Amino acid sequence: MNQDCLKVTSYFGERDRANGGFLADAFSDIFARHRLQTSLVMRGITGFGVKHHLRTDRLLTLSEDLPMVSVAVDTRARIQAALREVNALRFDGLVTLERAVMLTGDAAPVTRIPWEGQAATKLTIYVGRHQRLGGTLAYEAVVALLHQRGIAGATVLLGVDGTFAGTRERAAFFGRNTMVPLMVIAVGDTASISDAVPALTALLPLPLLTLERLTVCKRDGHLLRPPRELPSNDPSGLNMWQKLMVYSSEQAQSAGQPLHQRLIRELRQAGASGATSLRGIWGYHGDHPPHGDSFWQLRRRVPVVTVVVDTPGRIRQWFTIVDRLTSHTGLVTSEMVPAFRATGPGLARGGLRLARGLTT
Repeated sequence: MNQDCLKVTSYFGERDRANGGFLADAFSDIFARHRLQTSLVMRGITGFGVKHHLRTDRLLTLSEDLPMVSVAVDTRARIQAALREVNALRFDGLVTLERAVMLTGDAAPVTRIPWEGQAATKLTIYVGRHQRLGGTLAYEAVVALLHQRGIAGATVLLGVDGTFAGTRERAAFFGRNTMVPLMVIAVGDTASISDAVPALTALLPLPLLTLERLTVCKRDGHLLRPPRELPSNDPSGLNMWQKLMVYSSEQAQSAGQPLHQRLIRELRQAGASGATSLRGIWGYHGDHPPHGDSFWQLRRRVPVVTVVVDTPGRIRQWFTIVDRLTSHTGLVTSEMVPAFRATGPGLARGGLRLARGLTT
C-alpha cells in the first residue's frame, strides 16, 4: 500500500503531434522509458478542448481528430520524473495531477482506507484487455465481483496503448493484445470498497489498484449534495481545481437526445474549457447486472463517462448544466484536482505544482 502515489492525466486530440510523431505515442514512450506501474491511452467518442473544436465519432467529418485521454499512475518520485519530459512537450491540451493510494500485490493486511470516515471512494483496477482468469476475461471477473459485493457501479474503459507493470503494451490489429491495459472504474461507499479490496487482490495474479477520495453529488436523478465549495487557491497561493465525472450509458437520454451528447454540446456553448466523453465496453449501474454490447441489440448498452475539469467557481456553473440534464439518470461525482495545466492558442493556465486542499 503506497499512500504517496500520483496520477497524471492528459487530454488532447488524436492528431496532435510532438517530437516528430503523434502526441499519444510520445506519452506512451515517456511512460515506458520510466517503466511506470501502469499507463494507458484511451480514445474518446466526443468532446472539445481549449480550441473549442467539437469532435465526435457520429459524423465522419468530425471524427478524424477524436479526443484522447492518457493516464499514468505510480509513486510520486517516478511520476514527477516522467513529468519533466511531459512538461517539455509542446501541445494544446490539458494535464492534471491528482493524489491517490496505490495497492499492488497482496492487500489482505489492508484494514482501512485513509479517509475511512468519508462516504464515497473511487476504486480503479488495471488489467489486460484479453487477460483471462480461468475461462473468464479478467475485467468481466472483476466487474462480477464488484457487483456481488454491492458496489454502486463499475465501468470498463479500453486502452489502445500503455504500460503494464512497467512494460509497454500496444494494441495490434493481428495481435492477441492480452496485456494491453484497460481500467475498471468503480464508485461506491468507502466501507464496501474497503471490504472488496482483499478479494480483488486475491483474484488477480498481478493486482494493481488505486483508491481516490470523492463526493457523490447525484444518483439516478436525486441530488445528494453539490460539489463542495473550494477556494480558488490553497494557503500558499497555488491554484486549486475541481473535476466533475458523469457516469451514464449510451442509451441514457435527456429531452429525447443522448445524454452525453447534450452534456458536451451545452458545456461547449456555455464556455467550458473542455469536456470529454469516453465509451466503456462493459459495466453496470445499481442493481442492473453487468452488461456490454450484444449482437442482437439495435442500441448499444455500454457505459459512457463524461469528464470536465475547471476552476471551483466555474465548476459550480457547469454543475447547474449537469444537474439539469441528469434529472432522471446518471451518477455524478466531484473531486479536487491539486494541479492543472491548460495550454492553447493565446492561453496558458495553471501549473503542475501540487496544491493542498480538502476533498470535494
